[in-house]
Order: sequence, then C-alpha cells, then structure tokens
Amino acid sequence: MVRPRQFIREEALQKAIEVFWAKGFAGTSTDDLLEAMGIGRQSLYNAFGDKRKLYLEALEAYQQRVTSEHLGRLANPSSPLEGIGALLTGLIAEDERIRNLGCMGVGSVGEFGVTDSELMVLRGRISSVLGAKITERISAGQAQGEIDLMLTPEQASAYVQVMMSGLQIAARSGGGLEELRATARVATERLRAK
Repeated sequence: MVRPRQFIREEALQKAIEVFWAKGFAGTSTDDLLEAMGIGRQSLYNAFGDKRKLYLEALEAYQQRVTSEHLGRLANPSSPLEGIGALLTGLIAEDERIRNLGCMGVGSVGEFGVTDSELMVLRGRISSVLGAKITERISAGQAQGEIDLMLTPEQASAYVQVMMSGLQIAARSGGGLEELRATARVATERLRAK
C-alpha cells in the first residue's frame, strides 16, 4: 500500500521555484531541492519526476504567474503609455533580495540559450502572449496620439521586451532601485510621440 504524501504539492513546487530562481538549473542540486521542499528523494521522484521535469514545471509555473502580473500592470492604466511604464517599473522589486534574483525566465535564457527545445517552446508560448498584448497597447497608444507613429507596433513591442530583459539582468547584477526605475522611465519616454 502506498503511503499518502506528507506534503502539499503546490507548496513544495513553490519552494523549488525559489531554489531554481536563485541558483539556476545547473547550480541546484537534488539535495538543495529536497532540503528546501522538505521532502524525501522518493517523494520528489513520485510527485515531480526527475530534477529536469521539476525545473520545467517550476519555470512554467513561475512564468505563468509573472506573465499574469505583467499583463495586469500593462492593462490597468487607461493610458497605454502609462501601462507600458507600469509594466517596466513593476519589474523592479522594492525588496533588494528579490530584486537581485532578477527573472527566472531570463535566467533560463542565460543558462540554456537556444539549446533546449522544450524551454524554447515554453518561452515561445509566454513571449507570444506578452508580445501580442504589448503590441495591442502600443497600437492603442498610437491611435490616441501618445506613442510615436514612426515606430511600428511590432518594433516598439520588441523594444519593450528587450528593455524588460535588460532591466532584469541589471537587477540580477545588483542594480539599485532608483537607478532601475529611472531607466524604466527613460525607456518609456522613448516611445512618447514627439
């Protein structure tokens, strides 16, 4: 007879996210995961499969959560330009410890690049949803006269997404709160109609 699990799966997954986010895939040992998750080796394998499967599940859960937060900030203000500003400044955590973690998704790009097809598919799904919403807001901002018409919505969306990654890398490398917020404001102003 199989013993019932002695842990809550969602809580254990959140602990795994925190470890992978801080250390990356290669820097995280199975022992790191077991200690953080508070489970035994067999429970990890039974509930999540191996370390790689756990990483993929953790990354997907992380990306779904943060993408939902990104979309909320982007859509909340009635002004499209303010929405883009909220999206960029919202990436920058006030808590220095969290800010210094950067973004788990950007970290996975740094660690794996384009060498892992499963990660590429996962990134592609998230990126296409976020990119489409940013493009929509830029088009709306152009229609309202807020955003420069010299940019195509797709170019401006790509610019915003590169700025998102850049801000996260700068945060991971120790960028300060005010410095990063100022950079986000400058990036947003570059889109403003002249």
